[in-house]
Amino acid sequence: MYDGATIDTGVGMIAEMPQRERPRERLLKRGVDALSDTELLAILLRCGRRGRSVLALAGDVLSAFGGDLGRLSVAAVPELTRVSGIGQAKAVELHAAFGLGRRMAEQREGETPVLDSPACVARFLTSRFSSLRQEEFHALLLDTKNRLLKDCLVTLGLVDRSLCHPREVFRHAIAESATRVLLAHNHPSGDPTPSAGDIQCTTQLAKAGEIIGIQVVDHVIVGGRPRDDCPPFISFQEKHLL
Repeated sequence: MYDGATIDTGVGMIAEMPQRERPRERLLKRGVDALSDTELLAILLRCGRRGRSVLALAGDVLSAFGGDLGRLSVAAVPELTRVSGIGQAKAVELHAAFGLGRRMAEQREGETPVLDSPACVARFLTSRFSSLRQEEFHALLLDTKNRLLKDCLVTLGLVDRSLCHPREVFRHAIAESATRVLLAHNHPSGDPTPSAGDIQCTTQLAKAGEIIGIQVVDHVIVGGRPRDDCPPFISFQEKHLL
């Protein structure tokens, strides 16, 4: 929990940064999903090194592992300390944080996600979408209690009606005996505002679902990267577009 302490950036303190740019304050205001990987790492690192801000140091850490959080998460302490500015203490703290994350994932393995709100959908997909540079369209197949039966990747690339044909969505739903389908895709720009094509595609799929008896319960668009001027996700149901 934020205790009011400042973070030494190496070129000044976090407290000297504009309020909207401070990672901890942004986390408190907008939630963890609104922060980039670099900002979350900066919070863990707490301070930079001489001539290098904590945000820049966090970027160095990510770059050392090719920007791949998976590689970073399994890095041993000696690998972490090869990054300039990362001593043994910081390396141990990072290693411990990722270790806790893995243990939590292992404990949850086998649990069936319940996607009963747009926020739940966004949390479920944000980690997958955060590093993507192209759009992915998913059909999340649900049972009557909104428990996830299967996450189906339908298309890669721009979402339009020709790519997201109803047969590509509903053949998965029929095969899994799903009673409900929740549509979701990402906007790598970070702006989840639906395009005219997104709306047309969703309307077409909802009508097809009515005909075959499988309800399209929502379409959630998740911003691929956090932006202060945009919400992290948009729900068609909440916006009365479905």
